[in-house]
Amino acid sequence: MQGQIEKNKQPITSHSYHIQKKSWKVWWHLLRPHTLTAAFVPVAIGSVLALQDGVFNVLLFVAMLTASILIQAATNMFNEYYDFKRGLDNENSVGIGGAIVREGVAPKTVLNLAFSFFGIATLLGVYICMNSSWWIALIGTICMIAGYLYTGGPYPIAYTPFGELVAGLFMGLIIILLSYYIQTGTITTESIVVSVPISILVGAILLANNIRDLDGDKENGRKTIAILLGHDKAVLLLSSMFAISYLWMISLVFMGMFSAWALIVFLSIPKAVKASKGFKGKKIPIQMMPAMVATAQTNTIFGFLLALGLLLSYIL
Repeated sequence: MQGQIEKNKQPITSHSYHIQKKSWKVWWHLLRPHTLTAAFVPVAIGSVLALQDGVFNVLLFVAMLTASILIQAATNMFNEYYDFKRGLDNENSVGIGGAIVREGVAPKTVLNLAFSFFGIATLLGVYICMNSSWWIALIGTICMIAGYLYTGGPYPIAYTPFGELVAGLFMGLIIILLSYYIQTGTITTESIVVSVPISILVGAILLANNIRDLDGDKENGRKTIAILLGHDKAVLLLSSMFAISYLWMISLVFMGMFSAWALIVFLSIPKAVKASKGFKGKKIPIQMMPAMVATAQTNTIFGFLLALGLLLSYIL
């Protein structure tokens, strides 16, 4: 069958990564595509906000969107590489791309591919800077460094209680503001406050991941917020993050900063409820996967609906 993986005749060891042909699915899974919407959503929101101000450059939007997705995908690859190097991943690990431990892709290939994605994102960043501000180069560089240091370096952010905060800051607030700024050349109060629920929900994805991996992370010396709080309190925190995101949108509409169309985000509540309930009473990682998926879907649906609500308020 075309695209079928050709298996190596020798067993795969740390010195034997010679599978000659890979199905496209191996590389697709390495990207962890379910996480890429976390890069798309903030770009879409920032760009729609700019459209409300009467400004929208399609090429800048495409460049920003592509760069954000590449940085997110590269971050996932760094995660894959460094978790393997530290012995955290094996072929039975849940929630990983599995290119190295299951498919025999050379670790160096994964690392080089991640840096290649960073390189392409940098070139796109140059184009963005040429059409906006060179200050974007500094912020973009910081974003890439944060993506690398999340699991790379001697003190990975993912091993600390600050993973959710860092992820929410960069994948929520900063990307929304960058997407808005490159279109308009300014930052507004509206662009800042609308990023808050997105930042919270991006952090919720990381929290859900850490709840699922709590026992394994604890054994490997991590100090995530889920470990510090314990399973039950971490699930309560996750539920609170969902609640705050929806209440925040109500407050923005009540204060007149956004139209009632923004409340269309409430259509995503069933996914948030499913995520919260899905973690309760579960301790085995595979049992918590549906809740983990529902958490990511909450961010995706909430974000798309928010962008849609902003667009409808502009059109109508």
